Amino acid sequence: MGRYVHLFSFLLLSTLCTSSQVFAAQLNQTQDGVLRKLFTSLQSNFSVPSSRLNNSNSDPCYWNGVTCASSGSSEVVRELSFYNFGISSNKSSLEDFFDSLCSLHTLQHLDLSNNQLSSLPGSFFSNCTGLSGLKYLNLSTNGLSIQFPGFSKFRDLEVLDLSWNQLTGAIGNKLDSLTQLKSLNLSFNLLQGNIPLLISGQENGPLKELVLSMNSFSGTIPYSIFKHGNLTYLDLSQNNLIGRVPNEFNNLSKLETLLLNANGLSGNIPTSLTNLKTLFRFAAYQNNFSGSIPIGLTKYAKILDLSYNSLTGELQPDSLSGPNLESIDLTNNSLTGSIPGNISRSLYRLRLGWNQLYGTIPTSIGELSYLSYLELDGNKLKGEIPNQLGNCKNLTLLNLASNNFENELPLGLGNLSNLVVIKLQMNNFSGRIPNQILTWANLSTLNFSQNALSGEIPSQISNLKKLANLNLGGNNLSGSIPSTIGNMSYLNELQLGNNKLSGIIPAMPVSLTTALNLSHNSFSGPIPSSSFINSRELEVLDLSRNNFSGLVPDSLTTLQFLTILDLSNNNLSGTLPNFHSWVNVIITGNALLSREATSNSDHPHSKKKVNSSLVILFSVLGAFFGLLLLAGLIVFSLSKRFYRVENVGLQSDDTTIPHITDGRLITTNSIHTSNIDFTKSMESVLNPFNVFMKTRFCTYYRVEMPNGSIYSVKKLHFSEKIIQIGSQGKFGHELEVLGRLTNSNVMVPLAFVLTADSAYLFYEHMSMGTVFDVLHCSGNVLDWHCRYSIALGVAQGLAFLHGCTQPVLLLDLSTRSVHLKSMNEPQIGDIELYKVIDPSKSTGSLSAIAGTVGYIPPEYAYTMRLTMAGNVYSFGVVLLELLTGKPPVSEGIELAKWALSHSGRPEDREGILDSRISHASIPVHSQMQSVLKIALACVAISPESRPKMRNVLRMLFNAK
Repeated sequence: MGRYVHLFSFLLLSTLCTSSQVFAAQLNQTQDGVLRKLFTSLQSNFSVPSSRLNNSNSDPCYWNGVTCASSGSSEVVRELSFYNFGISSNKSSLEDFFDSLCSLHTLQHLDLSNNQLSSLPGSFFSNCTGLSGLKYLNLSTNGLSIQFPGFSKFRDLEVLDLSWNQLTGAIGNKLDSLTQLKSLNLSFNLLQGNIPLLISGQENGPLKELVLSMNSFSGTIPYSIFKHGNLTYLDLSQNNLIGRVPNEFNNLSKLETLLLNANGLSGNIPTSLTNLKTLFRFAAYQNNFSGSIPIGLTKYAKILDLSYNSLTGELQPDSLSGPNLESIDLTNNSLTGSIPGNISRSLYRLRLGWNQLYGTIPTSIGELSYLSYLELDGNKLKGEIPNQLGNCKNLTLLNLASNNFENELPLGLGNLSNLVVIKLQMNNFSGRIPNQILTWANLSTLNFSQNALSGEIPSQISNLKKLANLNLGGNNLSGSIPSTIGNMSYLNELQLGNNKLSGIIPAMPVSLTTALNLSHNSFSGPIPSSSFINSRELEVLDLSRNNFSGLVPDSLTTLQFLTILDLSNNNLSGTLPNFHSWVNVIITGNALLSREATSNSDHPHSKKKVNSSLVILFSVLGAFFGLLLLAGLIVFSLSKRFYRVENVGLQSDDTTIPHITDGRLITTNSIHTSNIDFTKSMESVLNPFNVFMKTRFCTYYRVEMPNGSIYSVKKLHFSEKIIQIGSQGKFGHELEVLGRLTNSNVMVPLAFVLTADSAYLFYEHMSMGTVFDVLHCSGNVLDWHCRYSIALGVAQGLAFLHGCTQPVLLLDLSTRSVHLKSMNEPQIGDIELYKVIDPSKSTGSLSAIAGTVGYIPPEYAYTMRLTMAGNVYSFGVVLLELLTGKPPVSEGIELAKWALSHSGRPEDREGILDSRISHASIPVHSQMQSVLKIALACVAISPESRPKMRNVLRMLFNAK
C-alpha cells in the first residue's frame, strides 16, 4: 500500500513540476509589446470593439485571433487571424500597423481576409523581411486594387490566397521564387496576360491547388502547368483562354478536379483524361469543344459537365456506366445515337437535353434509385415512357419535352411522389390524363401542353395541392373545367388554350395572379362577371377565339393588376368598358364591339332610341331630385339633434375612405414630417387615376400633399398577399426598423399607414420612372455612362441589403422594381422584412418571389427557396439588360440563357453587347466587356459558382 502512495506522490509531484513549467512560459517580451500595439491600433484606429478582440486577458496568447506556440523557455506568436475585423486602407496608421506585423519574425500564418484593404503599403511586399518564414498568407475578399505585386520576400509561402480582389496586370515571373507553394488562389480578380509560368523549372514541385478562375487570362493553356505533377485541383474557368487543351494529363496523375468552363477553348476533349484514376470532377461547359466524347472519360469521374459545346458523335455504350458517376450534363451539344442501357447506379443527375439523340428511354432507368434530375428534352426520342421510370422514387425534376414520345401517359408516373417539376410538352402523348398519376403532393409545375391528350380534365387535378403552374394547352381536351380547380390554393398560372373545352367557367382560386388562358376553345354565352376571377391581381386574361357573346362585363375593370386582356375573335357586342390605361385590350374579330359609343343619327331606329333615352333620362332626374329633397330633410333633422358633433376627420363608419388604425412617421427629416398628410393620402389612393405603377406585390400611387409636394404611396394587402395575417401590430414595429436602413440606393419608407386590411408605405416620389421604362419604353437610346451608373447603384443597394443584420427580403429584383431618382440614382424597391412574411406560403403566392419571369434563377424550380445567390442571378439579368438593351424575355427565350449560349468565344460575346452604344469609344467598349464578364458570372447555372454581392460591387467599381 505504501508503495502505491509513494508512486502517487511521485506522479503528482512530477505533474505539478511540469505544470509549473508550462504556466511559467510567457510570451516573448518583444512580441508581447508588438501584439499590444497591434490590438491598440485595431481598437482605436479601426474601431474594432473590445468584445470582438477579447483582449482583457493579461496574456496576449489568449486574445482573439492569436495562436502561440512554445519556443524554448517562452511562447512565440505563430498565427494571427484578423478575418473580418474592418481593417481599412483609409487609415493613416495602416503603414505602422503593417510595420508591426513585419516585426513578428516567428509568424507563420497571417489571415487578413474579408476586410477593406483596397491597397497595402508598398513596403509590405518589398521590405517585409521579418516575415520571411511566413507559410500562410490570406488577403482574399478585400478589394485590393493594385498591380499584381512580387513575393520575393516570402519565399517560404505554402498557401497564398489573393482571391476576390481587384488585382490587375500580368503575373509574369513574379511567383517564381515561391518554390514551396502548395496552394495558390487568384480567382475573381482582373488579371490579364497569359497563364503564368509558375515556378520555372520546378518539375513535380509541391503545388497541389491552382485556382485562376474569373480573370481575364488569355492565350492558350501553357505546357508548363503539366510539370506540376502533384496538382490535385486545377481551376482555369471563366477566362478568355482559347485554342486546344494540351493532351498531357498523364503527367497529372493525382488530379482530382479540373475546371475549364466558360472559356473559348476548342478542339477535342483530351483523351489523356481517361487515364486519370483520381479524377473526381471535370467541368468544361460553355466552350467550343468539338468531336466525340473520349471512350472511358467517365470510367473514374463522379461529376462531368460538358454542356453548351459543339460535341458530336454517338454516345458510347460506356458513357453513362462509370461505377462512380453521380452527375453528368451534356446539354446543348450535337450528340447522336441512343441512350445507353448500362447506366451507373450512383447517378443522381442526368442531363442530356437539346442534342440529337434518338431511340427510346432504356428500361434500366428504373434501377437508378438515387436519380433526382432527369432532363432529356429537345431530342428525337420516341416510343413510350417506360413504366420502370416510376421506380425512381427520388426524382424531383422530369423534363422530356420536345421529343416524339407517344401513346398514353404511363400509370407508373404516379409513383414519383417527390416530383416538383414535370414537363412533357411538345410530344405526341394521347389518351386521357389518368387519375392515378395525379398524386404528386409536392408538384409545383406541370406542363402537358402541345400533345394529343383527350377526354375531360380530371377533377382529381385539385389533389395537386402545391401546384403553382398548370399548362394543358394545345391538346384535344373537352368537357368543362372541373369546379374543384378553385380549391388549388397555390395555383398562380393556368394555361388551357387550344382545346375543345366548353360549359361554365368555374370560380378560379384566389392565388391565380399570373395568367389565365382559355383561348381557342368552345366557350359560349356571355362572359361571366369577374367573380369567377377571385384574385384582383391577375395580370393576363386571354378569352380569344371562343364563342362568347353579349357585353363585356364592367366588372373586369376591377382587375387592378391586369395588363393584357385578349377578347379577339368572339361574338361580343356593345361598347368596351373603360379599362385602366396600362391594360392592353385586344378586341379584333368582334364586329359588334366598339371601343367608344357611336352616333345613332343615321340608324333607322335612332329616333325611337332617342325618345326612349329621353324618357329614361327624365325619369332618373326626377328620382334624383326627389331623393335630394328627402336627404335635405334628413340632414336638417339630424343637425338639430347633433349640432354639437364636429367633423374630426375620418369616421369609423366611413365606407369609402379607409379607416386608419395606425399611422406613424418614420423619418426624422423635418421637410417630410411637415409635408406628409395621412388623411389627404387616403383620399388620393381612392382615385384610380393616381395609380402610376403596379407590380406583383403592390400598387404605387402618386399622391400630392396639400402644399404641392409629391410622394409615392405603396399599397400592400394583408389578406391577399404574403403578409402574415394578424401581423399588423408587429408590422408597424418592423417597418420602423426598415425605415432606419440608410442607403441611397434602397427605397426606405418615410412613414406608414395601417388600415384593417392594408398597409400604405410612403416614399419619396421617383419622377424618372423605372429602369425598365427608360431602357425599353422611352424610345431613346440610353448611353453607357447612365447604364453603368445604374448598374453600380443597384449593386451598392443590393450589397447593402445582403449585409444587413436585420433579415431583409427582396421580393422582386428586376428593372421594373428599380426606380430612378435621377439617371445616376437608382433605388431598389419591393423590399420587406422577413419577420412579417408568411413562410407557409412559400410555394404559393411566394412562388413568384424568386422574381419576374426572366429573372428567376434556374435552381428555384427544385429548391423553392429564396437565396442570396438567387438575388445575384436576378442582378445578373439586370446587368444583361443594361448591356444588351434587350428585355429579360424576348421571343420566348430568356435573356440569361441566350447570353450564356453566346458567350463561348470572344467574337460571340461581342454580339451580346448593344451595338448602338458599344462602339461609342474604346474605353466604353472595354468597360462593357468587363461588365459582361461580371454579368455572366452572376447568371451562372450553379448557385455556388456565382460571386457574392459584395465582390460583384468591387468588380464593377474596377471594371475598365
